[in-house]
Amino acid sequence: MNLNQDIQLLNNKIDLYRRKLEAAKLRDDQKSVLQFKKELSTLNRKVASIKGMRGAQNAGKAEELKALGFSRALTKAEQADMGKFKKTVRGLVVVHPLTALGKEMGISEVTGYAPAKF
Repeated sequence: MNLNQDIQLLNNKIDLYRRKLEAAKLRDDQKSVLQFKKELSTLNRKVASIKGMRGAQNAGKAEELKALGFSRALTKAEQADMGKFKKTVRGLVVVHPLTALGKEMGISEVTGYAPAKF
């Protein structure tokens, strides 16, 4: 599984335990309340850990892209025919500003990174 799927599964479990916790509080079942609180804290720590791993991966990818020889913003025409453009430029990596990687890098427009000038 990838990290996003792991986070989604853990968030689903967190929602389930929150509902069970509320039901246990309504029943005044202290034993169950303590158990669900413990489970929730464990799951929240796992989610935080996975999010940290995802951030570290994005930071590594950002460093690799910045190490490439050339980068520039892509024109609308280049963005419109991305398949053709990628075939003409070897090793081109396109980063969109709304993706996690784009946010990590702090870019404001669609940018292409390649080993040579394009």
